[in-house]
Amino acid sequence: MKSVLVLGGGFAGIEAAIYLKKANYNVTLVSDRDYLFIYPTSIWIPTGNAKFSDICIDLNELKNVHNFNLIVDGVQTIDAKNNSYTLKSGKTLEGFSHVVLAMGASKMKHKGIENTLSICGTPEQSLQIRDKLDELIKKGSAKICFGFGGNPKDTSAVRGGPGFELLFNVHNMLKKKGIRNNFELTFFAPMPEPGKRLGPKALKMMDSFFKELNIKQHYGKKIKEFKGDSIIFEDDSFLESDFTMFIAAGDGHDVVKDSDLPTNEAGFISIDDNCRVIFEDSNMPKNIYAIGDIAALQGADWRAKQGHIAEVMARNAAFNIIQTDKGLSDFKGYQEHLNILCVMDSGNGASFIYRDSTKAMMIPLPIVGHWLKRAWGKYYKLSKLNKTPRIPGM
Repeated sequence: MKSVLVLGGGFAGIEAAIYLKKANYNVTLVSDRDYLFIYPTSIWIPTGNAKFSDICIDLNELKNVHNFNLIVDGVQTIDAKNNSYTLKSGKTLEGFSHVVLAMGASKMKHKGIENTLSICGTPEQSLQIRDKLDELIKKGSAKICFGFGGNPKDTSAVRGGPGFELLFNVHNMLKKKGIRNNFELTFFAPMPEPGKRLGPKALKMMDSFFKELNIKQHYGKKIKEFKGDSIIFEDDSFLESDFTMFIAAGDGHDVVKDSDLPTNEAGFISIDDNCRVIFEDSNMPKNIYAIGDIAALQGADWRAKQGHIAEVMARNAAFNIIQTDKGLSDFKGYQEHLNILCVMDSGNGASFIYRDSTKAMMIPLPIVGHWLKRAWGKYYKLSKLNKTPRIPGM
């Protein structure tokens, strides 16, 4: 039986492990935590609309359902030339027929970043954000800033949608409590038009939304430093902030940067359209794949690293591994599937957003949109555990 090592227990890694196991491979999954965190629905933890446990899937339960091997440990070093992978525990993994790298990305390291919390950071930060909001609500008033940053070396590494969603959910929560007027909410970003990748219609609607909800905007100035009570910009102007929620852009994984894997300028692994790692040296292994946030995506400037793209890459990598072992060459590529797709939640509704190479749209979904996203969260969890049938493409 052929063996596959999957490094990473997020959306991409889990999807790859499931599909390869279905094809009767001996699959070993390595994850640095014992649960899969459903990041798209974690936006409700800070506002009390979801429990932490609601957003987690126990990896041991997934292991038992899909019958793959599980190692809960972090990756310490990668020696691609020798196909050798050392874990933080000191254990070395080698001798696998194929390897799928799906460990996600590191984050851009801004000065003073420790003075912020991120809804896209470690899962525990969602609870810390909740506690900070509770503290400010008890205080009775506050200035709260929400923002995201960019990576000039790789525009696909920006993740701003969850920042918008959390902001809108906090606005809605404060409004329900009857104290919204006591709180100054500001959205900030270093780029002049945050959200531009969603398309011109979405950008215009977002601006109208901010004005309607009395949310201040601060765009177009690079961030110099985060302090405990403010955000300092490149021209030394500042925003006062009792609490700052900031999503740093993705950066190449630290372990990858210290390895012999090929990367782009930002440190993301260079892959071809079939998700196979591109080595210039013909003597390097040809059985290593990279999927999800760890990989360098090629394509249009608006391309973005999202969970559904990570899963497409995972399924394609699994398919291509199977084809390779059968001596076939009808491989599948990820680039034709690149699009932006999300239901941007606001707590009392949502907007359906879609963009690809031919069109861009944003459709408001008052009330029903929120419940559609909540339903997706339940579906995702149940379908991964084989408790409900998988819907094709989802």
